[in-house]
Amino acid sequence: MNNNHSTQLALLRLEQWLKAVGQCTVAVSGGIDSMLMAYIAHQALGQKALIVHATSAAVPYADGIRVAEYARRYQWNFKQIITGEIDREDYQRNPVNRCYYCKTSLYINLRKLDHGQAIGGTNLDDLGDYRPGLIAAKEQHIRHPYIECLIDKKTIRQIAALLGLRDLQDLPASPCLASRVETGIRISSAQLDLIDRVERHVRKVISGETIRFRIRQSAMVLELDDRTLVELQAGDIDQLAIHIKTMAKECGLNAPLFISAYQRGSAFVGNKEPVNYVEA
Repeated sequence: MNNNHSTQLALLRLEQWLKAVGQCTVAVSGGIDSMLMAYIAHQALGQKALIVHATSAAVPYADGIRVAEYARRYQWNFKQIITGEIDREDYQRNPVNRCYYCKTSLYINLRKLDHGQAIGGTNLDDLGDYRPGLIAAKEQHIRHPYIECLIDKKTIRQIAALLGLRDLQDLPASPCLASRVETGIRISSAQLDLIDRVERHVRKVISGETIRFRIRQSAMVLELDDRTLVELQAGDIDQLAIHIKTMAKECGLNAPLFISAYQRGSAFVGNKEPVNYVEA
């Protein structure tokens, strides 16, 4: 079976899954997984698919713009909500399972909309990672079409390409901004705004595939993918460092800055025991 045919079959499974559900609420963050899910749900169900975006200081600016643009372009049945996780003490104190509290707030609000089955964009590859938000999904009876249809990240990108969604197919991963703050450091809106502004500035200066600005207990770290790090010129590094330190000082953050290779999930510190996330 060639890749194109297997991709078509995966898309067909998703469409059939959605049509069997009949009516759904899709949580869309602005990343490729949830964006593609929202797009396919709208194509399959029309107005019976309610696309919901939770606005928050933890959502990258570019992601919010992307969601709004797709909603306008494709005339989604679209709603923005405020879930308020940033105001919760259990979120602000930034424990290793912070995502659990964030997703609990999101999913409770989705269910209050009472628009069919609430669904998310979790895919098969996510099950091999530490995802406490999936515990919240289980508790709130959120379903995951990609998982139930046996679809991984590679297939998601292939489906996006098949549908001609070029702006999505190569979109880099875009986790929430709070994931850049080391476990145990309190989360604040000002901190998240700084992270977003730094990463947007870096993207204007260099065309890196992966850019993460992390705040640690004793330092700030700009993580870049290996190729970008190797190609970065000394002059570029100096200019980036000066600008980032200036932005940080304006926000009251005065700490050493390091530039290093990207490490997935490096800001999470603590015991991350595996959990049976998804019920059969």
